[in-house]
Amino acid sequence: MRPSALRVLLGCVPGLGAVLGLVLCVSGVERSVDAGPARVAEPARHGLVAHHAAKPHIVPRSVWAAGTGEANSAARTPPPPHYDDKVIAVFVHHTDSPNDYDCADVPRIIRYIAAGQTGARDWDDIGYNFLVDRCGTIYEGRAGGVDRPVTGAHTQGFNHRTAGIAAIGTFTAGVSVPRAMTDAIAALAAWKLGLTGIDPRTTVRLTSSNSLSRYAAGTTAKLPALAGHGDGYMTTCPGAALRARLPEIRQRAARLQGRT
Repeated sequence: MRPSALRVLLGCVPGLGAVLGLVLCVSGVERSVDAGPARVAEPARHGLVAHHAAKPHIVPRSVWAAGTGEANSAARTPPPPHYDDKVIAVFVHHTDSPNDYDCADVPRIIRYIAAGQTGARDWDDIGYNFLVDRCGTIYEGRAGGVDRPVTGAHTQGFNHRTAGIAAIGTFTAGVSVPRAMTDAIAALAAWKLGLTGIDPRTTVRLTSSNSLSRYAAGTTAKLPALAGHGDGYMTTCPGAALRARLPEIRQRAARLQGRT
C-alpha cells in the first residue's frame, strides 16, 4: 500500500447498484502505515482499578470474506497487519448505506464495502476494525485479531491506539437507531476499552498523525474515549441520530465495565 495519505470525499452516494454505493462513510481514512504510533498522555496509574467487561460474540471475518462473485476482491489475502501497543479510544461510524437490509445479507454487504475499499480505492484491507448490524450482530472487520490492537484505517489522523466501529446503515437526523445496534456497540466498546482500563465516559489525549484531520499533524487533542467519527475528522459521520445516542452508549458501556 502506498505510504501517502488518502483524502476521501465527504460526499456519500447511497445505493446498492454499484460497489461504491456501499463504501460510503469512510471520510477521513488514511493509510495505516503513513505515521508512527500517536503519543498519548494516559491516565495516572496510581490507585487505578481495572474495569473489564465481558467479550461479546464477534463473527469472524472468514464468514464474510470467503464470498465470491461481484465482491470477489474482498476475499483476497490482506498483507500483514500493523499493530499499536494498546487501544485507548474507539470511533463510531456509520456506513451511510441503506437501512432496510435483511440481517442474513450482512456478510454480502460487508463484502461490497470491503471490495470498494480494497478494489476501487486500492486500500490494503477494509478500514473498520468492527462492523455492527441492525440486529446487534458484531462482525470482525480489518484482519489482525479482534483481541489485538490492530491499526485501522477509519479516522484520518487518529488511527493509532484506536478502534473503528461501523454501524451498518445511515443514521442522519430523524432516523431510528435500533436498540440492538446501540447495545452491541456499547458491549463492544466496553470490552475493548476495558482491556486497558479506560472508562468509556472519559476523555483521552491523542496526537494527530495527519493534517487532513481536525487537528494539524503533531497536535495533541483531548477527545472522548468513545467518540464519533466527526470528533476527529471534518464529517457528519456517524450521522446526527447515532451521534445523539453516544452519551447513552457511553453510560451503558461504563455499566458493563462495572462502573457506577
